[in-house]
Amino acid sequence: MTNPLQEIKILGQSVWLDYIQRNILENGEAVRMIEKDGLAGMTSNPTIFEKAFNEHDDYDEAISELTRNGSSTLEIYEILTFEDVRHAADLFRPVYDESNGRDGFVSLEVSPHLAYDTKLTIAEAKRLWVTLDRPNVMIKVPATREGLPAIEQLIAAGVNVNVTLLFGLERYREVVDAFMAGLEARVTAGQPLEHITSVASFFLSRIDVLVDNFLDKFTKTVVGESARTLRGQTAVACARLAYQHYLNWVESTRWQTLSKKGAQTQRLLWASTGAKDPAYSDIKYVETLIGKETVNTMPPQTLVAYRDHGHPALRIEQELDEARALPGKLSELGIHLDAVSELLEAEGVQKFIVPFDKSLERLNQRRSEFA
Repeated sequence: MTNPLQEIKILGQSVWLDYIQRNILENGEAVRMIEKDGLAGMTSNPTIFEKAFNEHDDYDEAISELTRNGSSTLEIYEILTFEDVRHAADLFRPVYDESNGRDGFVSLEVSPHLAYDTKLTIAEAKRLWVTLDRPNVMIKVPATREGLPAIEQLIAAGVNVNVTLLFGLERYREVVDAFMAGLEARVTAGQPLEHITSVASFFLSRIDVLVDNFLDKFTKTVVGESARTLRGQTAVACARLAYQHYLNWVESTRWQTLSKKGAQTQRLLWASTGAKDPAYSDIKYVETLIGKETVNTMPPQTLVAYRDHGHPALRIEQELDEARALPGKLSELGIHLDAVSELLEAEGVQKFIVPFDKSLERLNQRRSEFA
């Protein structure tokens, strides 16, 4: 029997895992997914680490030892996360080498508390990059207004960047511009462009959750039926329009100039791909968005579901007329996607601050127990 995840790879999309936990790195499960599923990368975030620290005891021995050595709570957090990311990066290093630096990446986030501070984001990202010391690591930087100059300067400094918390088309255009400006700065400085890799992580299910909530408020109005027909369409439509922008900018003269100097495109990465509404298919955000030169980072349950009943095909350029018409239809109902993007960005930052702080609280509690 064929593995649908392997078929996705053949179609030109890379499958990454949106999860990291020490046990799967040590028991061979991650390696099995690399070999059997064609897994080509791994992403982490504060929520994932909070679950790892709260739901598993794999870290207790290390926490106990670090506590005895006098490490602070934040130091323990960084040591544990750095160890996991380095370990994962080493497991994916063969993928990185075989793909000539296109895949095999593991991502680590800057502190979400820095999302609105350009200078501190740059300093933190550079520190993480140097400390992790792996060519197949990406540093995650949020696509806030303050994050844009940080992205540009980090790319110029040769840091691999995973642009995270991206929810809207206009911000995506700005991210692409920051990425290319960073590469152009390297050219001006006489620095090489090879092996600098970046992805733009477009969060999907959160878009539908918010827009559907707005649409549901029209249920008992005269436009209730038309509002219902728009449920669950926004995220996929935005992703398809973003991909059209990708196809356009990689054909631009500006990009072709950089490409001839060895630059690799900044691929779109579909994130938040676990369907949150039980009315939708559990593989909705995978099946509809398979496209060449893209990445899909799936939570474990989505990856397992797609392995079980996925039917891969290049669908990302289907229903483009409907995708282009959707923003106007939503606008007629008073739902404006730029405003949706801004709201989701603010919520996204907060949703990472909370688990980040909870992780520190949990580790501080464990330190007290081991003291």
